[in-house]
Amino acid sequence: MAGKPGRPGAAKGGKGPTKGSGGKNKRSLEGRGPTPKAEDRAWHPAGKRKAAAERYAAAGGKGAPGQKPQNRAPKSKAGDDTENVTGRNSVLEALRARIPATAFYIAQRVEMDDRVKEMLSIATQRGIPVMEVTRPELDRMAGFDGVHQGVALKVPPYEYAHPQDLLEKVIATGKTPLLVALDGVTDPRNLGAIIRSTAAFGGQGLIIPQRRSAGVNSAAWKTSAGAAARVPVAMASNLTTTLKEFKKQGVFVLGLDGGGEVSLPQLELADRPVLIVVGSEGKGLSRLVTETCDQIVSIPISAATESLNAGIAASVALYQVATIRAASE
Repeated sequence: MAGKPGRPGAAKGGKGPTKGSGGKNKRSLEGRGPTPKAEDRAWHPAGKRKAAAERYAAAGGKGAPGQKPQNRAPKSKAGDDTENVTGRNSVLEALRARIPATAFYIAQRVEMDDRVKEMLSIATQRGIPVMEVTRPELDRMAGFDGVHQGVALKVPPYEYAHPQDLLEKVIATGKTPLLVALDGVTDPRNLGAIIRSTAAFGGQGLIIPQRRSAGVNSAAWKTSAGAAARVPVAMASNLTTTLKEFKKQGVFVLGLDGGGEVSLPQLELADRPVLIVVGSEGKGLSRLVTETCDQIVSIPISAATESLNAGIAASVALYQVATIRAASE
């Protein structure tokens, strides 16, 4: 009896090429294994950087003082919450204040002025690794709108003071407290500007709420022009509660608002212990904070201007208080 005809694609004689998914293209369809990591490919830029780093490490170079700087800044690890302070004034002030920096970055062929020389001297004396990097690398570290001026400093997360400790330290110095609190200010550049103004007009510190507020990050460091290394910033878990505690200790709480009942030039509490509260430019002071303030103070401005930036408003108020205190001495 004749055998059954073979199914289409069946092998004939058990040898030779087959049709379908196998056959002569079987070898070309076989996998070649996992793709090597970029750093494991010798021709890849990442592989070249890895090889250079290994050669440098083998020679004993890790950015130690007196040794040749590394040629590239290490990328931040996942979850790395350090900050990059950029700009010559900010970096120099941070180094002078002995902020526990972990690395100092300097651009290749940077212009060596007196500030850069002092930075290198301090970094070397303190054993901070000095790393020479390209300007594009510094651009990346500084961020989209950052200006690094050829230098950057990697610092750990900012350590906030406790509001009560801040007040007690000011009282211990014998000075009349002049503090600033921020209510809803979420732009770190405004925070940095207010830190700078607080330092300029004799203020002793700032208080920010734990939520809905800008923190002391690289943008705030940069805008403060280094003042963040000198003026402490405290963090309050509840701003309203902190204001009430300060009032119990004899501190007068003044809120800045365009509709205030007291005009800044007529302020009579400037020579007393004062805490100036600055609200956000859009919403101003919150209801609870407004109710807690001893006085709501307004800054006279032209009718053509709707409001002042939070940083500018704080600067004007601090200047007025400093002027009144200087006149009364």
